[in-house]
Amino acid sequence: MVPALTIFLLTYALMLALSEYRHIVALASAALYIALGILPPGKILPAIDFNIILMLAGTMAAVSLFIESNMPQRIADILLARTRNVCWAVVALALFAGVISAFVDNVATLLIVAPVGLAISEKLKIPPVPVLISIAVSSNLQGAATLVGDTTSILLGGYAKLDFLDFFAFRGRPGIFWAVEFGALATVPVLYMIFRNRRESVPRQTPAAVSDYFPSALLAGIVVLLICASFIPGKPGLTNGFICMALGLTGTARAVSKRGAGALGQILREIDWVTLLLLAGLFVVIAGITEAGVIDAIGDAFVKLSAGSVFAIYTLLVFGSVLFSAFIDNIPYVATMLPVVTVISKGLGMDPTLLYFGLLTGATLGGNLTPIGASANITAIGILRRKGYEVRIRDFMKIGVPFTLTAVLVGYVFIWLVWR
Repeated sequence: MVPALTIFLLTYALMLALSEYRHIVALASAALYIALGILPPGKILPAIDFNIILMLAGTMAAVSLFIESNMPQRIADILLARTRNVCWAVVALALFAGVISAFVDNVATLLIVAPVGLAISEKLKIPPVPVLISIAVSSNLQGAATLVGDTTSILLGGYAKLDFLDFFAFRGRPGIFWAVEFGALATVPVLYMIFRNRRESVPRQTPAAVSDYFPSALLAGIVVLLICASFIPGKPGLTNGFICMALGLTGTARAVSKRGAGALGQILREIDWVTLLLLAGLFVVIAGITEAGVIDAIGDAFVKLSAGSVFAIYTLLVFGSVLFSAFIDNIPYVATMLPVVTVISKGLGMDPTLLYFGLLTGATLGGNLTPIGASANITAIGILRRKGYEVRIRDFMKIGVPFTLTAVLVGYVFIWLVWR
């Protein structure tokens, strides 16, 4: 077990130090587990969850076409036309970013909404830093709300065999969707207090024109078909992945037929290959440490640390995940912790759903504590820097800390009351 644990810790350290090359680190680590015989050859392919990878790839292709169609920009313009002043415009944009991020990747959501926030700031000559920070943290908020909202949600869905509707209602109880939504509503007063003095009128403008409605239908089709698949008993394990991939390929084929091979290149560039490769490597790494008994040892340590108290382990898991995700990528963290949570649940003789939902809540929202905790935050800071604005840590945390703690606390209490 010691060699497997040593490689795992080194892998994490290198992914932190070499964040741009984390996929290469994960793949190299996976190769090392295989080469050393820690993971037997017969367990390599079964370790890789191709359903998750297909879901991500197909959804990414559909989302790239959706953004290109200008539909999100039109929705944002219509939304702003119904706001009274800058304060409520920022709140509305943040909520809109949250709703979009429940179905679209967080960074893509930020790239959709950020230009609107910048345009308002420039027209009214107000600082864009707090506006874009608010949009960024909101983009991270609702990724845990649905099966396709974030990579971490897809990881949980694949691992725990949850379908699209299970995020809304599971085993006769409210799902994690409601914990996230109540947390999102609780952040409205936080944003209002931050921008309460911004009473400038929002400039009116003609809503952007939509170039193509088909990508919107495509994205809606993914959601509808995933819902329908929820009702199929004993469906094949790759069903959700094939649905997302089939619609992603349909959209790609249509784009190529209309615009030529250049459309294919553009869509391929929009797919996050780094994340797909990272996940493939991590699946093998986690299978390796599971095979070596590392996961069982970590789970047993958590049980001992909590002294057998479900409340203690739940609290430790939620707020520990918030803290870890504030500084490290939540994808490898969640991928590692899901099997640990299973071991903990078995050790405590409990249903793991409470801890699964607690893990996802803490890990998804925790990235908002710091500027480096989530890709959307880093992207927002990059956009501002290119515009000539520097974001100080205290500027970010002035919004990120109260926003995160409010959303996490509401979700934490809701999940405990429903699933304890």
